[in-house]
Formats: sequence, C-alpha cells, structure tokens
Amino acid sequence: MRDRKGSTGSPPRGSKLFDLFHTDTMIQSEDELPTGSGGIALSTTASPGYYSDRNPTSTGASPYFLSPWNPVAVSPFAKSPWAYLPLLSDEAADPSATGLVGSLVREEGHVYSLASAGDILYTGSDSRNIRVWKGRRELSGFKSSSGLVKAIVIAGDRIFTGHQDGKIRIWKTSSTNPAVHRRVGTLPTLKDLLKSSINPSNYVQVRRHRNVVWLRHFDAVSCLSLDEEAGILYSGSWDKTVKVWRISDSKCLESIKAHDDAVNAVATGFGGLLITGSADGTAKVWRREAAGKGGATRHVLMQMLLRQESAVTSVAVSEATGVVYCGSSDGEVNYWRWQGWWRQLEHGGKLRGHRMAVLCLAAVGRLVVSGSADKTLCVWRREATGGDGWDHTKLAVLAGHEGPIKCLAVEEEDDSQGGAVIAAPGGPRYVVYSGSLDKSVKVWRVLEREETTAGATPVRGPAEAEARDGKLGRPPLRAAGGGAGAPTGDGAASRARAAA
Repeated sequence: MRDRKGSTGSPPRGSKLFDLFHTDTMIQSEDELPTGSGGIALSTTASPGYYSDRNPTSTGASPYFLSPWNPVAVSPFAKSPWAYLPLLSDEAADPSATGLVGSLVREEGHVYSLASAGDILYTGSDSRNIRVWKGRRELSGFKSSSGLVKAIVIAGDRIFTGHQDGKIRIWKTSSTNPAVHRRVGTLPTLKDLLKSSINPSNYVQVRRHRNVVWLRHFDAVSCLSLDEEAGILYSGSWDKTVKVWRISDSKCLESIKAHDDAVNAVATGFGGLLITGSADGTAKVWRREAAGKGGATRHVLMQMLLRQESAVTSVAVSEATGVVYCGSSDGEVNYWRWQGWWRQLEHGGKLRGHRMAVLCLAAVGRLVVSGSADKTLCVWRREATGGDGWDHTKLAVLAGHEGPIKCLAVEEEDDSQGGAVIAAPGGPRYVVYSGSLDKSVKVWRVLEREETTAGATPVRGPAEAEARDGKLGRPPLRAAGGGAGAPTGDGAASRARAAA
C-alpha cells in the first residue's frame, strides 16, 4: 500500500531527472572509511541535544575540554575514542550477581543505537561511526560519510544501519577477517531510485511544493526491525511512514502511511504481525498480506493498542510468551498478551518504575528491561499468578549512567570457554548493554532472580503491588522518600521527536 494520497502532478520528466541528480542527497557519493582499532578521528562537531536530535546543544567544545589542565586531555586513553574500564574483573566477579560489569567509555559522541549477536556488539553514535566490539574489547570500526546512526540491525553477515539523513546503508562482514566491514549498498538502490523517478505517478507530496519518490525516506530513519523468517526489513521514519524491504534483492515492497507524526519504534512478532509506535501517541498492530505478483505486500491495520497524549517512544516483543511492551514519554510501560483464540492482543496493565520518559525497551526470556531519560534501567520479570494469570515483578533498578539511556541490547551469557549457555542458580543469566547520551555504553549482568549488588537497587513489596495496581487500574502505591519502589507518572509528556 503506497502512500500516495495528496500527490500532485509532477514537472516534466527531464526536470525531475535534473533535480534528482543535482539535489537528491540519496545519490551523492560517499567515502568508505573502514578502520581498525583506534583508527577513527575524534569528532568535534556539536552533538544533538538530549530531547531533540535536531537541536545541537553539546558542550563538547567547552574550553575546559581543550585545556591542558583537563586530566582527560592528557590521558593516554584520549588517544582512543573508546576505553574499557572494568569495575569487576572476570575472576573476582560473582557469577550469581546482578549488577554493573564494566563500561565502554565513549569520547566521540552520544550513543544512539546498539545491536548484538553473541559476543559481537555494534554501537552507533552521532559521530557517524559504527564501532565493533568482541568480548567487550574493541575489534574494529567503520564510518559513513554522513548521517547520525540511529538504528542498527544484524542479519547474518550483513549489518543494516539507519541514519539521520534518511538513508539505510548495508555493510558486509569479510568472510576471512571479521574485523573488516565494507559497504555493499544503500536502500533504496540507485537503480530502483532512477527507475522510479521516471514515472510521475511514483511521486508523493510530502510537504508543500515538495514531491519525492515514494520508495525513499525523506526524513530521519528512526528505527529498524528484521523479520528473519520472511526475509523482510522494516524501517520507520520521522516522515510518518514505515517502509517494507525485501532483503534478498533490496527491493522496497511497500510504503505504509502508518501514523500522523514521527514513527519512533517498529517491532515484528507473532507470525507476520508488525507493531508500530509514534510521537502521535498511538501504537498499532498491522497484519501482513500478500498483494499481487513480485512478492509485493500489503499491511492492514489490525488493532489500535494505544491512543494517548504521551508519545510512544519504544516497542519490544517477547515472541516466546506472546507479550508486547510499549514505552511512553510519560514514564510508563504498557503491556499486552496475545490471545490466540481472539486473534488480538489483550491489555495486561502498566509498569511504573521511571520518573521520566522511557526511551528504550528490550525483552528476553522472562525479563523486560526499560531504559529512561531519568538515567536508570528497570529490570522486570514476568510471573505466573495461577491459571492464565500473569504479572510482573520489578527485580532491580540499575543506576550508573550520567545521561539519558537511549538504546539497549540483550544477549544470553555464554561460557567464554565453550560457548555454552551458563546455568546459574538464579536461572538464565543475561548481558545487558545500555547506550546513553553520556557518551558511554555500560555492560550489566542480569539474572532472573532478585539480587543486591553494586549499581543495582533491589525492589520488594511496593513494586509488585505497583505492577498489580497498574493492571487493575488502581492508583499505585508510593514508597517513602521516592526510592526504587516509588512510582512515577510525571515524566515528559512532550510529543516531539525528541523521545525518538
């Protein structure tokens, strides 16, 4: 279903081709700068702001940071944009503990995106660099010539990155050297873009006096989600659309006019369903259907999950248990459970654990982790309450960042020797990576049981009641002093793209 409403007639084809070659940034060439460890120059460009990626407010150019009296400026660590600063050595760490393991300290920009596969971690920032880590040690890096890196998805030996400039770039890992990455394409491809530009009916009106080809994003790509089984990549953008890409040949199959404001989150799950969240305060469920020849698709709106004043900032899906989570700028996380006999999602309640906007979510096993503008992570565990009943218990609040937490990635922890999953007394053990606007990535160890460790605050009593009250619609309990068990609800209600 292409977004062609409101399209107007196009100028003569010759004029369109002239504009395409002279003004379309999608066709501008870019340099490929793969580098090894420490090979990326430090960025001196002002970084985007806390709540808006469009407002440069970074203090990175402060005279203090240029002064020889600044200890960081003369530190050997300044020679590399990253430094691994372990708080607990692997030998001394308690394998049954939940808490902070270490930090990947960034000196080149805010961290906006993370993606992990096993012990490999990719990090993206406003410096346009994608850094590659293996075993929490820097492996290599590669750089795009333009575009803040807002989203990363791993598909086998290929990495898809979404950028502020509206492009989706494709990178491939060398089969002989995993540290080497090269750019192999861009979505949409130049061939498809030129072919579509010839036909005036392929243009849609996006602003007054401005038409663009329907198969490209004209604003920032804010999120990516991969349906591996179907071989489809979804991209959400500030241009209010979600585009559907076939991975095998990089074809754009469909453009969905999904929302009335910026699309902040997309997630797939439950046999072809697509969940989208937007700054317009809505979360929607779409069903994918085949449409004609050539593998074309059509997405039909199946269910409206949310319609509220607060922006929907993040979406996570736990396919194993059939649960969908949506984080909002009001600091709440709504959740739903898939009801197969009704073929729809049933609202289960709200998780209240943050004082400010929830900016990112990750679900794995029985756990869901939320990151917030209040600089903390909340770890929740799903609990069976008898019959078909279910609830959530807040296990811990992880504190350590000095800025809003923008992105998350979670992997089940493996034995470093044999690659087998570690069996801990507290159940499965996970590694949580959190990227922040404080220019760092922190590494946490999380178990499916309650623990008390450095950086983690255990939660008992009020948190469980809080989750149950949210489910039943009752006012939450308030803990004295506003501690970890104290609910919030006065977070930022802004619907700006900031929460994206």
